[in-house]
Amino acid sequence: MHKKALMSWSSGKDSAFALHQIRASKEFEVVGALTTVTETFSRVSIHGVRDEILQAQLDAAQLPPQIVPIPYPCPNEIYELRMGEALVQAKAGGVTHMIFGDLFLEDIRAYREAKLAGTGITPVFPLWGRPTAQLARDMIASGLEAYIATVDLAKLPASFAGRTFDESLLADLPAGVDPCGENGEFHTCVVAGPMLSRRIAVTAGEVVQRDGYAYCDLTLDPG
Repeated sequence: MHKKALMSWSSGKDSAFALHQIRASKEFEVVGALTTVTETFSRVSIHGVRDEILQAQLDAAQLPPQIVPIPYPCPNEIYELRMGEALVQAKAGGVTHMIFGDLFLEDIRAYREAKLAGTGITPVFPLWGRPTAQLARDMIASGLEAYIATVDLAKLPASFAGRTFDESLLADLPAGVDPCGENGEFHTCVVAGPMLSRRIAVTAGEVVQRDGYAYCDLTLDPG
């Protein structure tokens, strides 16, 4: 019997590709997706992706949503309290593992491991340590399609927000910017790929700058 796992789903390419890798391994049964949504905006936290796009993603990925609502701004103690409640619920449902799309940031991995310690849920990092320049190209070659949803203006100009994650984008990234944006340079919204049963049609709209970030307002196409 497969081990039951919950996917930490950010709406971006890394969690999507981690899901693809985990499903290919056939080691786990992924029974749902855990996502933090900022209730003030009805958008995925940090990525700024609209709730209806998130729901379309999870429907296409055949993942039951487990939404963790958080306020804006969100004090760390509230974030940890609500995540803790979600983990208790997951464990009660038979989940033994949680899958993350982290690539190489040791402090983030250590934080996740510390927060899961003692919960009975083991973290899994299927993409960990893969060289990000090649990983970015592997994602694109797999058929994964994504938009740049959020840009850190200290690291990239606002003009990158709304662009597609493709070879052209990789060629245009300034020196020192990680090809997968792992240092927080940018965050993505996945719309197609081998982990989704269909392509999600979205339109890249207005770019809004707030709190040092540029957010592209991606909207779900009607129909």
